[in-house]
Amino acid sequence: QVQLVESGGGLVQAGGSLRLSCAASGRTFSGNAMGWFRQAPGKEREFVAGIGRSGGNTDYADSVKGRFRISRDNLKNTVYLQMNSLKPEDTAVYFCAANSRYYTTRRQEDYDYWGQGTQVTVSS
Repeated sequence: QVQLVESGGGLVQAGGSLRLSCAASGRTFSGNAMGWFRQAPGKEREFVAGIGRSGGNTDYADSVKGRFRISRDNLKNTVYLQMNSLKPEDTAVYFCAANSRYYTTRRQEDYDYWGQGTQVTVSS
């Protein structure tokens, strides 16, 4: 079992930045690839960014590439999502998720554990 708790969400103006954190407990954190997903009101949950076990493999949705950066600290059992140049369309609930693969994956069905989510609201 892996428990995931997200934090760092909030209200920010367009063009601003936020850093989300996801703290993991339970199974060995370094044994999991991690991902960030988001769900906007009335829309399906979508992939945002992913990172492999070692941190050397990352992947980003086209909509956030160049603005968001995912990273992890295996000593702190935490994965981060640095979000810069935020846009109103980034408004969503952001979830972190864990899976037992070595490399990251965009497929939601590959993820075994999910956090409760943190709200990010970007005002125009």
